[in-house]
Amino acid sequence: MERNYHYCVERNRELIPPDTDMFRVMDGVGDGIPGVFVDQMADRLLVSTRGCSIPADLESELRDTGMPVFHKKLEQNQKDAPVQIAGPLLPLQFTALEQGVRFKIDMSAGYSQGIFLDQRDHRRRVREKSAPGMRVLNTFAYTGAFSVYAALGGAQTTTLDLAQPCLDWARENFMLNGIEPSAQYFCKGDARRWLERFARQGRTFHGIILDPPTFSRDDRGKVFRVESHYGELVALARECLEPGGWMLCTSNCRKLGHEDFRRMVARAVPGFRLTHDPMPPDFSGEDYLKRLWVDWK
Repeated sequence: MERNYHYCVERNRELIPPDTDMFRVMDGVGDGIPGVFVDQMADRLLVSTRGCSIPADLESELRDTGMPVFHKKLEQNQKDAPVQIAGPLLPLQFTALEQGVRFKIDMSAGYSQGIFLDQRDHRRRVREKSAPGMRVLNTFAYTGAFSVYAALGGAQTTTLDLAQPCLDWARENFMLNGIEPSAQYFCKGDARRWLERFARQGRTFHGIILDPPTFSRDDRGKVFRVESHYGELVALARECLEPGGWMLCTSNCRKLGHEDFRRMVARAVPGFRLTHDPMPPDFSGEDYLKRLWVDWK
């Protein structure tokens, strides 16, 4: 059954954690509008479409909210920034709140606007699993959201990404939450080579987050594809894990099924306990995100 925007907003008041103003409002097929997704980003709305246009009645509803509305076509270049289609012109960079944690959002950024909303529950669990004296490694960190949660839990974090602008953005997110970036570590470069280096150095972590892009190419031209190489990545990370530690293994690769993903991870960490958890309740459509908690038995 197709649901309208206002119905979904009211429904989500019961689903979304307190102190959170960014979340999925409408989730494609889960709300009867395949290929159309609406995200609340503080006092802005982001509509993403895949293989279709925004339904006229939905666009009219969104315009009537009076909020800035942005549109992103997912079938185009994923690095294209959303285009504003309605509402007042407000600063494109602003701060949004998730479970009491502040993040810089940028509506002019391509690919993503600074955070992946479908990982919200995982971020909360990373904070719960972190504690003073622990070391947490966040690979493919993007803007460091997992790192911020781990640091708020008391852990010392290492934030690793290939792009310097992402690391700079992560530092801003730390400062937004009263965390001094100089007390944390930041590493620029290819995650696989850093994991190899950490293993040689005997540098270990109590928690490791592995959330790589579906496809990437490092500065030496080496290709990484999740459906082919994720198990190798997990095996590298295993060499850097403290006894009794944990890993979060996730991927949004649609070419890789849940069972194939589980088998790939299980082969890389034999004897470990693997736990699959649900998507956040506001993501009621396609169950695309592969996610496993890997715990040392």
